Amino acid sequence: MSVLIFIDTAEGHIKKSTLEVLSYGSKIAEQTGSAAEAVVLGSVKDDLTALGKYGVKKIHHAASDAFSHFDAQVYTKAIADVAIATGAKVIVFSNNINGKAIAPRLSARLKAGLVAGAVALPDISSSFTVKKNVFSGKAFANVTVNTDVKIISLSPNAYQVVTGEGTAEVVAANITAAPGKVTVTSTTKASGEIVLTEAEIVVSAGRGMKGPENWGMIEDLAKTLHAATACSRPVADAHWRPHNEHVGQTGFAIAPNLYIAIGISGAIQHLAGVNRSKVIVVINKDPEAPFFKAADYGIVGDAFEVVPKLNEAIKKLKGTT
Repeated sequence: MSVLIFIDTAEGHIKKSTLEVLSYGSKIAEQTGSAAEAVVLGSVKDDLTALGKYGVKKIHHAASDAFSHFDAQVYTKAIADVAIATGAKVIVFSNNINGKAIAPRLSARLKAGLVAGAVALPDISSSFTVKKNVFSGKAFANVTVNTDVKIISLSPNAYQVVTGEGTAEVVAANITAAPGKVTVTSTTKASGEIVLTEAEIVVSAGRGMKGPENWGMIEDLAKTLHAATACSRPVADAHWRPHNEHVGQTGFAIAPNLYIAIGISGAIQHLAGVNRSKVIVVINKDPEAPFFKAADYGIVGDAFEVVPKLNEAIKKLKGTT
């Protein structure tokens, strides 16, 4: 019996969300008195043995080129094979794009109960009950899973990364990749140094910026804070910014430690994608903007006056002026 954790990668590098999942899954293994193991597919440039400091004891690595491009069906079969071989009773993913694509398929394949968007460790005192977000983060639900195999996808930034000592044993996964049904003809990589869904700090702006020509100060502030940039849906729809920066109910759902919203009114659809941020700062000249009700800190003022001054103050504080 084991807890199996999926190690998600991008271009051969381990995603930040994976470190959270490793810590989370390892704690579940400790709770249940089982072994924490992991599975990773495709080529990996990072040191897998070093992941032992997050609690995982053994990592099953399938390095076949067949896993070089993400295909949810191919990944699902491979993970199912490892889960069966290791006798995994709990399988843990990050509730990100890849996790959302694999976990439901794996649930159907293994006839396993699935809790998507978990925000806390399961309560195993009398059953196996997991707390999760519902209604776009407006409430919580406690879901009890009664199946023999249980699958959990953890909401990003919902569990603190815990480090210790030790190294992980890396073994070759004895699996054969299933033929893929998806052919990748080209790949367009999103610009930007920091991946939005992995960012600790996000600087976001809306129609209050009046046009794409004014986005320079948003990018400058993001650079000063070493943050990712984001935008509201109307901005993406107007092609002021690329759609991969769109956050909200119909865009990316993110949970950074700090979310700065500039010139965004804060419609409920936008809040649904950012309300799990640890701290929200709103800058808007309209004191009645709905976003102020959700903000931890707010500045009522013209963004064209506030943002440059804020940027300079941060640079001075950091000693980079």
